[in-house]
Amino acid sequence: MSRNVVDTARKLLLLGQCVPTVKQNATKIKVKRLELDENLLMYFKKDEFYYCHDPDKTCKIGDIVLIKALPQKLTKLITHEVTEVVYPFGDITDPITGKKVAKERYREDIEREIELYGKLQSTFDYNKAPPRGWQEGKKDFTSKPTYTKYHVFDENDPYSI
Repeated sequence: MSRNVVDTARKLLLLGQCVPTVKQNATKIKVKRLELDENLLMYFKKDEFYYCHDPDKTCKIGDIVLIKALPQKLTKLITHEVTEVVYPFGDITDPITGKKVAKERYREDIEREIELYGKLQSTFDYNKAPPRGWQEGKKDFTSKPTYTKYHVFDENDPYSI
């Protein structure tokens, strides 16, 4: 009976990370799971990949997204759809407090420290930073098609992974 509950939960909602894909009309999502080893009675990490329908191209590589199963498969591979982008890449939010985080500290704490001790020259200002994606086509090539490089050629292709 517990196996049916797990299979049902697997079909509802999943949280995963968007990864590069070769398919043009789908988004590839990596979902991290813990799998029980019956002999050792320990859990081990296992990654599962799902191809998701994302017609609006709302998620970019690195985003944490929420996906759900489609009632009917669109194709042989596309079985899920992207519901929403929970956390955009590079803009980390603590899920418990809802505060923005920079590395291991809250941004509010960093701003309070700057007010108390003065601003250093190397301090990054998050309020003045442009939104993600402003370098698309210049330095950010996440919108370009990618493919896996299987052979080494004389010329280097920047779009291969």
